[in-house]
Amino acid sequence: MTQEARSAAPSRKLSPPVVAKSGSQSAAATAAVFQQYQAAVQLLQQGKYERALAAFEKLLPTAPVEIRERCNMYITTCQRQLERPALTFATPEENFDYAVSKLNTGYYEEAREQFNNILSGYPDADYAYYGLAVLDAMTGQAQECLEHLARSIEMNARNRLQARVDNDFQSMADDPPLY
Repeated sequence: MTQEARSAAPSRKLSPPVVAKSGSQSAAATAAVFQQYQAAVQLLQQGKYERALAAFEKLLPTAPVEIRERCNMYITTCQRQLERPALTFATPEENFDYAVSKLNTGYYEEAREQFNNILSGYPDADYAYYGLAVLDAMTGQAQECLEHLARSIEMNARNRLQARVDNDFQSMADDPPLY
């Protein structure tokens, strides 16, 4: 590529918009606002809508014109997400299927929350302990995995056989207490 083509090509590096210096906002204050904005966007992306909403609302009065409209849009998004009805399941097995779908898509915190919800209503749900053991194995929490799996096997001996052939426990295969 020639030098002229390089200089004509737009830069791919993303940076915060340049804000004209006014008497009310210094460059340091503007940088702090953009950091707060990025933190709020990250909360939104993580599904922490209440915290993201609070962050965007706090940011809105001091936000530069360049991001004020985005803040309003994200505030609306957070409000809509918070207005969604809570999930309800007809059976604990249905809740388990949902938890497994969250686990398989990498939403580990949500999966853990769902497994724990099952156990709060159905403390004898061996499959929920098994699900927690799988989650713990996938996230590298060996001790918790062994505890949950032991509890699951204690409640249903067939879980021992299932664990022996379950690929999700490959990282734990060398651990003698697993079997």
